[in-house]
Amino acid sequence: MIGTLHTNDAAQTINRIVDLFPAVQQEQMRSQLSLVLTGVICQTLVPRADREGRVPACEVMLATTPIRNIIREGRVHQIYNTMQVSKKDGMQTMNQALADLVMRGLVSKEQAGLRTMMLDDLKALYGYPEHNL
Repeated sequence: MIGTLHTNDAAQTINRIVDLFPAVQQEQMRSQLSLVLTGVICQTLVPRADREGRVPACEVMLATTPIRNIIREGRVHQIYNTMQVSKKDGMQTMNQALADLVMRGLVSKEQAGLRTMMLDDLKALYGYPEHNL
Protein backbone atom coordinates (compact mmCIF):
# COMPACT_ATOMS: atom_id res chain seq x y z
CA MET A 1 0.00 0.00 0.00
CA ILE A 2 1.24 3.50 -0.81
CA GLY A 3 0.00 6.69 0.81
CA THR A 4 0.87 10.36 0.65
CA LEU A 5 1.09 12.99 3.35
CA HIS A 6 2.19 16.61 3.27
CA THR A 7 5.15 16.51 5.65
CA ASN A 8 8.70 17.85 5.55
CA ASP A 9 10.64 14.76 6.57
CA ALA A 10 10.41 11.10 7.54
CA ALA A 11 10.21 11.74 11.28
CA GLN A 12 7.32 14.17 10.82
CA THR A 13 5.58 11.57 8.65
CA ILE A 14 5.82 8.95 11.40
CA ASN A 15 4.54 11.42 13.99
CA ARG A 16 1.64 12.44 11.76
CA ILE A 17 0.54 8.83 11.27
CA VAL A 18 0.73 8.02 15.00
CA ASP A 19 -1.05 11.27 15.91
CA LEU A 20 -4.06 10.20 13.82
CA PHE A 21 -4.98 7.88 16.68
CA PRO A 22 -6.22 8.66 20.20
CA ALA A 23 -3.48 8.89 22.84
CA VAL A 24 -4.51 5.59 24.42
CA GLN A 25 -3.86 3.76 21.12
CA GLN A 26 -0.65 5.49 20.06
CA GLU A 27 1.75 3.03 21.68
CA GLN A 28 -0.04 0.15 19.95
CA MET A 29 0.00 2.05 16.64
CA ARG A 30 3.75 2.71 16.91
CA SER A 31 4.28 -1.00 17.43
CA GLN A 32 2.07 -1.96 14.48
CA LEU A 33 3.57 0.73 12.24
CA SER A 34 7.08 -0.50 13.04
CA LEU A 35 6.08 -3.94 11.76
CA VAL A 36 4.29 -2.98 8.54
CA LEU A 37 6.21 0.08 7.33
CA THR A 38 8.53 -0.46 4.38
CA GLY A 39 9.86 3.07 4.08
CA VAL A 40 9.19 6.78 3.74
CA ILE A 41 10.23 8.98 0.84
CA CYS A 42 9.95 12.75 1.13
CA GLN A 43 10.45 14.89 -1.94
CA THR A 44 10.83 18.53 -2.81
CA LEU A 45 11.25 19.98 -6.29
CA VAL A 46 14.15 22.44 -6.59
CA PRO A 47 14.69 24.87 -9.47
CA ARG A 48 17.58 23.71 -11.63
CA ALA A 49 20.79 25.73 -11.86
CA ASP A 50 21.94 24.20 -15.14
CA ARG A 51 18.80 24.81 -17.24
CA GLU A 52 15.08 25.49 -16.91
CA GLY A 53 12.98 23.11 -14.89
CA ARG A 54 13.13 21.45 -11.52
CA VAL A 55 14.93 18.46 -10.07
CA PRO A 56 13.67 16.32 -7.17
CA ALA A 57 15.58 16.14 -3.91
CA CYS A 58 14.49 13.02 -2.02
CA GLU A 59 14.85 11.93 1.57
CA VAL A 60 14.72 8.14 1.87
CA MET A 61 14.09 6.27 5.10
CA LEU A 62 13.91 2.49 4.97
CA ALA A 63 12.42 0.35 7.72
CA THR A 64 15.63 -1.32 8.89
CA THR A 65 15.80 -2.98 12.28
CA PRO A 66 17.16 0.17 13.99
CA ILE A 67 14.44 2.34 12.41
CA ARG A 68 11.74 -0.15 13.42
CA ASN A 69 13.04 -0.09 17.02
CA ILE A 70 13.07 3.72 17.05
CA ILE A 71 9.46 3.87 15.85
CA ARG A 72 8.24 1.17 18.24
CA GLU A 73 9.94 2.82 21.22
CA GLY A 74 8.69 6.32 20.35
CA ARG A 75 12.18 7.74 19.82
CA VAL A 76 11.27 9.35 16.48
CA HIS A 77 13.63 12.27 17.18
CA GLN A 78 16.50 9.80 16.55
CA ILE A 79 15.43 8.94 12.99
CA TYR A 80 17.46 11.72 11.34
CA ASN A 81 20.72 10.70 13.02
CA THR A 82 20.13 7.06 12.13
CA MET A 83 19.44 7.99 8.51
CA GLN A 84 22.63 10.09 8.36
CA VAL A 85 24.78 7.05 9.10
CA SER A 86 22.74 4.54 7.06
CA LYS A 87 23.66 5.48 3.49
CA LYS A 88 25.01 1.96 3.00
CA ASP A 89 21.47 0.70 3.67
CA GLY A 90 20.02 2.97 0.98
CA MET A 91 18.93 5.83 3.23
CA GLN A 92 19.47 9.51 2.53
CA THR A 93 18.56 12.64 4.45
CA MET A 94 17.18 15.67 2.65
CA ASN A 95 20.41 17.54 3.41
CA GLN A 96 22.46 14.75 1.83
CA ALA A 97 20.24 14.86 -1.24
CA LEU A 98 20.44 18.65 -1.52
CA ALA A 99 24.21 18.68 -1.05
CA ASP A 100 24.60 16.02 -3.74
CA LEU A 101 22.55 18.10 -6.19
CA VAL A 102 24.68 21.17 -5.42
CA MET A 103 27.94 19.25 -5.86
CA ARG A 104 26.71 17.93 -9.22
CA GLY A 105 25.87 21.48 -10.31
CA LEU A 106 22.16 20.75 -10.70
CA VAL A 107 20.93 23.24 -8.07
CA SER A 108 22.42 26.36 -6.55
CA LYS A 109 23.61 26.59 -2.97
CA GLU A 110 21.04 29.31 -2.41
CA GLN A 111 18.15 27.10 -3.56
CA ALA A 112 19.44 24.19 -1.45
CA GLY A 113 19.60 26.52 1.55
CA LEU A 114 15.99 27.55 1.02
CA ARG A 115 14.82 23.93 1.05
CA THR A 116 16.51 22.68 4.20
CA MET A 117 15.07 22.76 7.68
CA MET A 118 18.60 22.49 9.14
CA LEU A 119 20.83 24.99 7.37
CA ASP A 120 23.67 24.67 9.88
CA ASP A 121 23.64 20.90 9.42
CA LEU A 122 23.80 21.28 5.64
CA LYS A 123 26.75 23.66 5.97
CA ALA A 124 28.58 21.50 8.50
CA LEU A 125 27.92 18.24 6.71
CA TYR A 126 29.54 19.40 3.50
CA GLY A 127 31.79 22.18 4.77
CA TYR A 128 30.12 25.04 2.95
CA PRO A 129 31.54 28.40 4.02
CA GLU A 130 28.91 30.46 5.83
CA HIS A 131 28.81 33.13 3.12
CA ASN A 132 28.12 30.63 0.33
CA LEU A 133 24.74 29.47 1.57
